[in-house]
Amino acid sequence: MVAIPDFLPALPEMFLACAAMALLMLGVFRGADSTRLVSWLAVGAALVAGVLVLAASGDRAVTFAGMFIADDFAVFAKVLILTATALTVVLSVNYLEREQMDRFEYPVLMLLATVGMMLMVSANDLISLYVGLELQSLSLYVIAAFRRDYAKSSEAGLKYFLLGSLSSCILLYGASLIYGFSGTTNFERLAVMFSSDVPAATGVVVGLVFVAAGLAFKISAVPFHMWTPDVYEGAPTSVTAFFAVAPKVAALALFVRVLVDPFGELLAQWQQVVWFSAVASMLLGSLAAIQQRNIKRMMAYSSIGHIGYALVGLAAGTEEGVRGVLIYLAIYLAMNVGTFAVILSMRVNGRMVENIDDLSGLSRSHPMMALAMAFFMFSLGGVPPMAGFFGKLYVFMAAIEAQLYVLAVIGVLTSVISLFYYLRIVKVMWFDDLMETIERPARASALVIGGTALFVFPVFYVFSEGILNGAAAAASTLFLR
Repeated sequence: MVAIPDFLPALPEMFLACAAMALLMLGVFRGADSTRLVSWLAVGAALVAGVLVLAASGDRAVTFAGMFIADDFAVFAKVLILTATALTVVLSVNYLEREQMDRFEYPVLMLLATVGMMLMVSANDLISLYVGLELQSLSLYVIAAFRRDYAKSSEAGLKYFLLGSLSSCILLYGASLIYGFSGTTNFERLAVMFSSDVPAATGVVVGLVFVAAGLAFKISAVPFHMWTPDVYEGAPTSVTAFFAVAPKVAALALFVRVLVDPFGELLAQWQQVVWFSAVASMLLGSLAAIQQRNIKRMMAYSSIGHIGYALVGLAAGTEEGVRGVLIYLAIYLAMNVGTFAVILSMRVNGRMVENIDDLSGLSRSHPMMALAMAFFMFSLGGVPPMAGFFGKLYVFMAAIEAQLYVLAVIGVLTSVISLFYYLRIVKVMWFDDLMETIERPARASALVIGGTALFVFPVFYVFSEGILNGAAAAASTLFLR
């Protein structure tokens, strides 16, 4: 007799999947005019799913034949993912209407991608990992090319699809090697196997490198970053805002779980790979962004650099390192959503503008928006007392405690270099002459800009204890064995 699995740990995912299907049917029956309604209902669905996730915090449950796990680590990551989804859908509503892209499939695809991301961070098996990853990726391929009448958008979607397919092949090949040499794909069995005194087979180590390479593509870490600038520039700006936060948080959380949970005992084997990728990402992100005049391409290189900083914490391979990564992701989310809310508001005479010079004299026409953007830039650069400073501080401290001194020093140096292009934007906004007046941002965008700017400074200090404690509890669940 087949045992019925416990569905309760996966209740948030099931609710969100059902909500996406219901909204799809609503859109089909109400037609093209339903985009705004479907979008706001999608925001509500994400918030309800977030409440369901928080209601299950504190408990550890494994279900679906050991393929799905719900623990504090998954709860922390899912809350970030759902927050990022809700905020980017809010930012998308007015943008879609102004760009005449208002189709109800857009928020539905974002919800389906979010379901995939939630499955990713709860994966307890290489097979469920792949299913979640592909559910996310298929939805992202479509929305990257959502603006079908724009060549760059189609090109972005095609590039993302081709390179994403390649990375999936690499990941699957690695998973098959691990299964072939170990006889299992379950994370808990793999962890028990590697904790014994018997050294891991060479085939398993090779498979782990392939899996790490496949996941490195998903977080656009160097040397698997080549798709990022083109996709960021070509995709609709609201899609870029989504790409910059939710999938990054999900993929990095998955990366941490895979390396620390089942393969934690093989730290010496994967630490070198992560160390190299962190250094290369920080260097490339800091140096390549200096040349960019398009703000979306600059943010693409900026995101590559920030993934490098997050990988510094993972390279430590300690509980403090994982805690640092989670704190970094929480702050990274607020900084990037706020920055893209400003970019989405960059409209002159009814058309979108994307060059950094288009922000000239913003402090004279929109002083509060310029002040918020300055907060985001200082925070991304890691300038105290902004929240971004503490994100970098925790990952660098973890690296120093793990005696990765060179990695920490390179992180500090690249962080100083990156200040050049962040401060250039501040200089353009506050010291250059006003060229063209940017239109007033939509009310929803203004609220997101104000809220995230306040979080970056000073609200972060109010909630810092809760974020630190939540990240510490989440990190500890991966080191219980």
